[in-house]
Amino acid sequence: MNRRFLLPSLAAALVAGLSSSAFAQSAAATPAPEAKPAAPSASLADPSKFTEKAPDSFKVKFDTSVGSFTIEVTRALSPNGADRFYNLAKNGFFTDVAFFRVIEGFMCQFGIHGDPKIAAAWRAANIQDDPVKASNTRGMVTFAKTGLPNSRSTQFFINFGDNTQLDTMGFSPFGKITEGMDVVDKIYKGYGEGAPRGNGPDQMRAQSEGNAYFKKEFPKLDYIKSATLVK
Repeated sequence: MNRRFLLPSLAAALVAGLSSSAFAQSAAATPAPEAKPAAPSASLADPSKFTEKAPDSFKVKFDTSVGSFTIEVTRALSPNGADRFYNLAKNGFFTDVAFFRVIEGFMCQFGIHGDPKIAAAWRAANIQDDPVKASNTRGMVTFAKTGLPNSRSTQFFINFGDNTQLDTMGFSPFGKITEGMDVVDKIYKGYGEGAPRGNGPDQMRAQSEGNAYFKKEFPKLDYIKSATLVK
């Protein structure tokens, strides 16, 4: 069993509460090239190749089926987590990845790759825990994990509300939504909690069957179209 749930139980979690500056340019100035979405790397099936150290801070723009949002990452908050997120974003891991566990007032979770072979390769590619230096307040982005130490891999969640009860459980935020939280709020929530505790997707089937399972059994799920490192 390798489901990455937020702990404690959903019920307990819900009870607990659940500018940029513009620079003038001359008419003759050459506009800076737009950042392009990362194409999926051919070597995504080998996690050992993705160990690049992340910049001290960086932004990733996510284009999704409901619009766009931007995550700003501060490496000092959670260095191991920031490095993993950076490598996944840079190498196209998030293309066509579903928001498969979305719970009103709590959080939305994503990160199971749509190709079962790639999902299987990353399932045990865990990173070391980081101490919690920030709080799981609205808009903060954090790894999902099991109850075991060092169990973070490729699953993440965005906090809809102030879920500060997660701070003492080792959920270490590494970034925050700086643009488009209204878009995050629109991500489809109708399926609720996942199986076996709810009627939403079963993570084990998602791992073994990929997007074919999501699209057949849960056709209303929203997806990430692309993730782009913003320069």
